[in-house]
Amino acid sequence: MTETKLGGRFTFPGTSLTVQRIGYGAMQLAGPGVWGPPKDPEGAVAVLREAVAAGVNHIDTSDYYGPHITNQIIKKALHPYPAELVIVTKLGGRRPADKSWQPAISPEELTAGVHDNLRNLGLEALEIVNYRVMGLGLGTCEGSIAEQVTALADLQHKGLIRHIGLSNATSAQVAEAQQIAKIVCVQNNYNLAYRHDDALIDDLNRQGIAYVPFFPLGGFSPLQSATLNEVAGRLGATPMQVALAWLLHRSPNILLIPGTSSVAHLRENMAVDQLTLSTETLAELDGIAAETPAAAH
Repeated sequence: MTETKLGGRFTFPGTSLTVQRIGYGAMQLAGPGVWGPPKDPEGAVAVLREAVAAGVNHIDTSDYYGPHITNQIIKKALHPYPAELVIVTKLGGRRPADKSWQPAISPEELTAGVHDNLRNLGLEALEIVNYRVMGLGLGTCEGSIAEQVTALADLQHKGLIRHIGLSNATSAQVAEAQQIAKIVCVQNNYNLAYRHDDALIDDLNRQGIAYVPFFPLGGFSPLQSATLNEVAGRLGATPMQVALAWLLHRSPNILLIPGTSSVAHLRENMAVDQLTLSTETLAELDGIAAETPAAAH
């Protein structure tokens, strides 16, 4: 495997965990609405095996995807896990029978979530656990997270969690968490059009901390941009490939976790490091945020 095959490599700070910068997000392995089993369980297994065979060694998941389904598919496809595989999960949510997304943030709920992840993934310890701050809809929301990070630090001291990260967190919440525990990654909503975390990304990069954009392609509302389409046409790539390539160029601490339930789409995602974006093209793409109202948030 070459250094550049999957976007280059990144080592989480203070750890021996080195991953390729192009990883895989497992949310889409569950059924519609991230609920229940997929229509094609064997297809989901095939996607995971294809990703790992191609060199992907960073998988993002959560036991409330499904719920439980996604982790069970990961275990079926990949257990016993390759030594170099880093599975990152998250806590802070639950999925009641009405299929809604609800917070689960008490120390007791976080502890139960760790044990759910351990059981369904077939692990004795979780490598990295992100505390997912349940904000307003898909957005962040200020407020102390000290109780939750302290609970995770206690679980870390017990050996059930090795490293701690945050998801959907503000800069102030990151700073607060760092007073309690070492934070190795932050996972927030960020993409070509939604640039609210630019300053945070640069600050984390100075500290050597990973930044993992979720919804790198716009999530439930895929990125729409004439500029993006034009650049993709010139490069002979898809707009989504260009959007992912831009993220790789944005900062060396950015790790990608695009999700898909299709092997063909997976291969497209993994090929983005083969795209070369010139200085002029990057400037063109940087202008997309100004076209998008979301960028002002």
